[in-house]
Amino acid sequence: MIPSVNPSGSDTRGLLYYLYETGKYEDHTDPHLVASFDGMSPDPGRDPNATLTDLQRLLDQPMMALAKHARPAKHVWHTSVRADPGDRLLTDEEWAGIARRIVAATGIDPGEGQSGCRWAAVRHADDHIHIVATLVTEDGHRPDDYRSGARAQAEARLIEKELGLHQVAPGDGTAAKRPTSAERHKAERQGRERTAREELREAVRRAVSGAQSDEEFFDRLAAAGLLIRKRAAPSGDLLGYKVALPDDLNKDGEPVFYPGARLAPDLSLPRIRERWSADAPAPPGDDAIRPGPDGPAAARRGAASAAWQAVLVFEHGGDAVAAAHIAAAGEVLDALAKTSAAHTRRELRDAATAFERASRSHVRAVRGHDRALRQAARELVQGGPALGRGEDGVTTAMAIDMLFFLITAAAHWHARKGHAQQAEAATRAAHHLRAAYQAAAAQPLGVLYERGRRLSRPMLQRQAVLLREALPELAEQILAEPGWYALAATIAEAEAADHDPAALLSDVAARRELGTADSVSDVLVWRMRRAANLPADASQLPETGNTTTQFTKRGTTTRSSAPGRRRSGADAAHPSR
Repeated sequence: MIPSVNPSGSDTRGLLYYLYETGKYEDHTDPHLVASFDGMSPDPGRDPNATLTDLQRLLDQPMMALAKHARPAKHVWHTSVRADPGDRLLTDEEWAGIARRIVAATGIDPGEGQSGCRWAAVRHADDHIHIVATLVTEDGHRPDDYRSGARAQAEARLIEKELGLHQVAPGDGTAAKRPTSAERHKAERQGRERTAREELREAVRRAVSGAQSDEEFFDRLAAAGLLIRKRAAPSGDLLGYKVALPDDLNKDGEPVFYPGARLAPDLSLPRIRERWSADAPAPPGDDAIRPGPDGPAAARRGAASAAWQAVLVFEHGGDAVAAAHIAAAGEVLDALAKTSAAHTRRELRDAATAFERASRSHVRAVRGHDRALRQAARELVQGGPALGRGEDGVTTAMAIDMLFFLITAAAHWHARKGHAQQAEAATRAAHHLRAAYQAAAAQPLGVLYERGRRLSRPMLQRQAVLLREALPELAEQILAEPGWYALAATIAEAEAADHDPAALLSDVAARRELGTADSVSDVLVWRMRRAANLPADASQLPETGNTTTQFTKRGTTTRSSAPGRRRSGADAAHPSR
């Protein structure tokens, strides 16, 4: 249950008109009062003799009794209280009880002999109510409504438990501002899937992803088609910015601008600048900052490697460093969604949108340590759009695979810290990544599966022996999986590339436990291909079915890795975890 306290207004009748209007809004059906301060207020929805003006005058009467100079300019308090989509249908009586508890908790009408404000609760849809109040008590004073939004949220958590409703994770004040009811209805009228605020938030996030200067950031905003207004000091120094969609206009036909800080707390210009102010060149010998990518596939391999390095931070780094990596992981998700092929774009976009909430907490990020992830985001943008096939498509699956592991680690970190909303958001992002992975990996794993099926029986038997020697506890499970053939093909490729397949298998399996994976063979395929630096797109490789390998009597290979060959620089965790 989500209470959403809106900024104070000045037009009681105008708000009542919106709540009772049925011609413009599809979800406004049968508007009527469910509760009011006295239980006897006129209801323009059910009483043919009652008017909006009657209700407005009744609510505003305590304010109008004050001297004109004493009347508050912003006297209308308004909140909506919305049930979760999965909740049962509440009755009018239940909504009435909810309304009374919310106005009591927020100080609008505290009860227990204390003077309260006049208020009315209107229900015009199955899943929510609106509460309207006048911010003057019956004895002519201002109500004690300090932090009414937080107080409403706390009461909503109690209501959820008592009524058996979906329990929303408690917030910590770091969430982005939710769209108002007016913004949502405006989007519906305009046929938009999302509100202007939400579209702008995503566009700004993508523009920030991997950017390294004010100029680059604003160039990206302009390239995305946004209108931009910059705020400068008398000295000429840039202080802030606002953005608008060209076709989102107010009643006067002018674009509606939103400051960055009103889109999300970390999208103000000073907070954005913290990201690239720490992007100093890496010290000599530090390869965290890599040369620019050769294309989408190289950028995706780089993103997977950077994600693996970030995973280690959750085990060995401090909280402030972990927070920086989580924030930078959001940039990588935004960049990957922006450059992904059509069949993965929607799930990746939804993953990035969900993870946006997980990227902020009260643990302040220490920038600079996240340089590799920010560079990976930059390379994804510079690498350009990826195709859904070939090296681009396969390396997309690799990148998603490792990002799933990173996002899951972030969810666990937030959970340990008691960041309920962030942990829930990261978990939702992981679900979307799982779906994106399945779409990206189906074709390349299918190719490897067919190559494995075509391997000669003697080779498959030798590889089964090798598997049992390298991974005795997991071998039988792997051999029973459909993905065994894809792993067999990968082992054959690694062997043909002069790697020691037994040592490679043992190495990549030891890097993370595999007991919770739905398909251990899939996990090992990506880990081996990354560790052995095998080409991602196996469809272009020659068949390896006739490769021969010398085994000792104990059944282990005598082949050793070539001197200087890259071993396991990073592995990947499968989204079936």
